[in-house]
Amino acid sequence: MKKGFTLIELLVVLAIIGVLVTISAFGLSGAREVARDKKRLSDIEAIKSVFELHRADCLRYPNAQNNRRMPTRITGYTNSGVCRTTNVYMDTVPTDPQYPARYYVYRRPTPTSYVICAALENPPETAMDVSACGGNCGSGEACNYIDRGI
Repeated sequence: MKKGFTLIELLVVLAIIGVLVTISAFGLSGAREVARDKKRLSDIEAIKSVFELHRADCLRYPNAQNNRRMPTRITGYTNSGVCRTTNVYMDTVPTDPQYPARYYVYRRPTPTSYVICAALENPPETAMDVSACGGNCGSGEACNYIDRGI
């Protein structure tokens, strides 16, 4: 009597392993989307905190680049007449986890108000009015999350 596995037994084991790997790969992709969305929301909260510090010192929020893109660095205004601080509030502003395909949109309709928009992969169940975002948050990615600072 010979000891060992038959070809059929080995193929069955490989098929089972293949099915398990396929199932786990699909499960992990959903977890990655959730993790990226959590990072987006965390980034926006950090940016909002810095904006509030900036407003406390300068009586206004930072300027928006072309009224669309988030500034890359947030500092005080040294020549504005309102804010005479050279503080560096945030040396490197966080970017979307899928940057440059997706990015945060920042608009400042008035010196004392702003909106930050993002494209979440799992949008909130309740629809948000994102008309203030101006369209998209990346390469054809529609903004579906807005946070207002007023």
